Amino acid sequence: MKIQILTIFPEMCAPVLGGSILKRAQEKGLAELEAVDLRSWGTGRHRTTDDAPYGGGPGMVMKIEPIGRALAELRTPESRVFLLSPQGKKFCHAEAVSLARFSHLILICGHYEGVDQRVADHLVDGEISIGDYVLTSGVLPALVVADAVVRLLPGVLGDSRSAAEDSFAEGGLDHPHYTRPESYSGWSVPDILLSGNHQAIQSWRAIQAAEATQLRRPDLIRPG
Repeated sequence: MKIQILTIFPEMCAPVLGGSILKRAQEKGLAELEAVDLRSWGTGRHRTTDDAPYGGGPGMVMKIEPIGRALAELRTPESRVFLLSPQGKKFCHAEAVSLARFSHLILICGHYEGVDQRVADHLVDGEISIGDYVLTSGVLPALVVADAVVRLLPGVLGDSRSAAEDSFAEGGLDHPHYTRPESYSGWSVPDILLSGNHQAIQSWRAIQAAEATQLRRPDLIRPG
């Protein structure tokens, strides 16, 4: 899979794309991750990518021209292009699974007051939001999407069961996890996990996951 993050702040991406799971995915040849500088397609001697909004108002708006030129070069028949936007569909595990099926993603990061509406209307395949709050730019959301998608690719994680057993993988929260020491400050690991009875452990974990979902995220429980 190839993921390109189109932004005017590509330097923000380097620490994340070059570390942990994303780094390993690239070293294994399972993913190609690139932060692409939108200013390469900017207008004028200052490579401008924004301008004042029509109709007045505060702030600046990202111009359609640089984005259009960038996509004309980067896009292929296999590409899927998404704008990170507050108006987008809320990102979730199911969306990550859906995106992981594509071979090439281009994620456009908004900045300033927003992006010229014609980008969303005519140049992208969809819009993505990671939540109902305001961030400085679309870079962090794009990195969130990239991380969630890449870890689903076969061979990226050390144990193939990890992604399948994560929270949200089956529609609910994950079960609690424990490791050594068995006791800390009087707080002990549940006896069932030390029993060696794998069938009983799996049953306990399923119950714990269901109870956590019911208590903390009942919205994830499907009716019936």
